Amino acid sequence: MLKSLLLAARPKTLPAAIVPVWVGCVLAWKATGSFSWLLALATVGSAICIQIATNFFNDAIDDAKGADTEARLGPTRVTASGLLSRKTVYLLATMFLVAAAFCAWPLIAARGWVLLAIGIPSLFLAYGYTGGPFPLAYLGLGEIFVVLFFGIIAVTGTVFVQTGLFFPQAAWLGLTVGCLSAVLITINNLRDIEEDTASNKRTLAVRWGFEKASNLIRIEYLVAIVSFYIARKVQLGEPPITDMFFAVLILAFPAIRVVSSVKENGPSPALNGQLALAGAHLLIFALGWQMLALFSRGG
Repeated sequence: MLKSLLLAARPKTLPAAIVPVWVGCVLAWKATGSFSWLLALATVGSAICIQIATNFFNDAIDDAKGADTEARLGPTRVTASGLLSRKTVYLLATMFLVAAAFCAWPLIAARGWVLLAIGIPSLFLAYGYTGGPFPLAYLGLGEIFVVLFFGIIAVTGTVFVQTGLFFPQAAWLGLTVGCLSAVLITINNLRDIEEDTASNKRTLAVRWGFEKASNLIRIEYLVAIVSFYIARKVQLGEPPITDMFFAVLILAFPAIRVVSSVKENGPSPALNGQLALAGAHLLIFALGWQMLALFSRGG
């Protein structure tokens, strides 16, 4: 049972929930000199619970729609494989949404109704990503959803929780994080392009085909690099030379590796390794951003 729960939770996707909070907390601390561990832990706890709920809903709904089959190239899905019943998976997803709301209570108490405006759509879209009348993942809107909710909204929301303020550089950093997270969705959809085509899951990979859609990864990485530079320019006026080294070493080099490997391997199980690399890239970016904030001039 525990192994099935871990499989359905998809731990490798959790950097997409953790990194925006990490990046936002570092920016808030650097900008104001203050930091609340309670609010940080509540924020990351809520984000992780929403991510896990999304994964559970995705597991059950994809099975119901026939999107997960025995021909699947990715990791085993617990509902489709019969490890857990669909009813159980839905129940677990709901429980994690309740846990997310519980974790968010200190945030609402600290910052008021604004957090409800962020939190309520986030809770709903945990289901609406693959379910409901307008399932984003089935309409080719998965990447946009991730950029907005796991990037711009997550980082700016975290900064607001910590400071009570909205910083323009937070939105640009959020765009960087969102694009790095969207790479995960794009690779996942490229790997599953044949299965998704058969089940009428109209991802961008299905709509555009492998060659065109694989170029989207280049665009996501390019936007991530440019938005990072803009964030630093807004913050500092003129980014120091250390920022250029950071952009090359932490953003550009891993991006080149991922893009070339995806093109080389095509829609195959080998893309699971590129998914892992892209997830690690998110964590490396967050760690590098923290080091940059600690040691570079002005932030």
